[in-house]
Amino acid sequence: MNMLAIYVHPNHQSLSHAFLREVLRGSEENENVTETRVLDLYEEGFDPVLVFNEKKRRRDMHADPQLSRHRELLLWADKIVFVYPIWWGRPPAMLMGFIDRMFASNFAYRDKGGMLPEGLLKGRSVVCISVMKGPTGYLQYWLGNAHRILMRKALFNYVGIQKVKFFEFGNMESPKGKHERKLDKIYRYFRAVAA
Repeated sequence: MNMLAIYVHPNHQSLSHAFLREVLRGSEENENVTETRVLDLYEEGFDPVLVFNEKKRRRDMHADPQLSRHRELLLWADKIVFVYPIWWGRPPAMLMGFIDRMFASNFAYRDKGGMLPEGLLKGRSVVCISVMKGPTGYLQYWLGNAHRILMRKALFNYVGIQKVKFFEFGNMESPKGKHERKLDKIYRYFRAVAA
């Protein structure tokens, strides 16, 4: 299994980065994982701004030469792992901009005239690891599970990815946030996970 970890946080001293390290540590010890690559959106200076004009047309997004390496990575991966914080009840704008630019028609999906498109990223699985200051139940109960609905239904299912797992860790700025236990949970999951 080829695994792509997409890290979305501007600080390598953050708790999000600690979770990324546990993803990598666990996957290194997992015989099911052939290779793991990391795409660090902030470090590489990924431009999340979606632009359409007379030179850049929406229908040509799937072939944007600036994003060819990113498309190759997404196609290479059997499992895509997103590691990001929850800010204002949703993923960071950097991640949403990545999604806007990368999950384009004729790359991630193909319109076929009906209500739902043909998902072109079938056969892959996704894991979303997110951390937040507030309690974990905040997303589920206060925001009506908007985060999971956005990521699973509006994005991944739409492009053909049916297997989506979430780890949502709350109270992460509290000294009682059980950080070590949560980090160990991620390590153990990736040490054993299969496709």
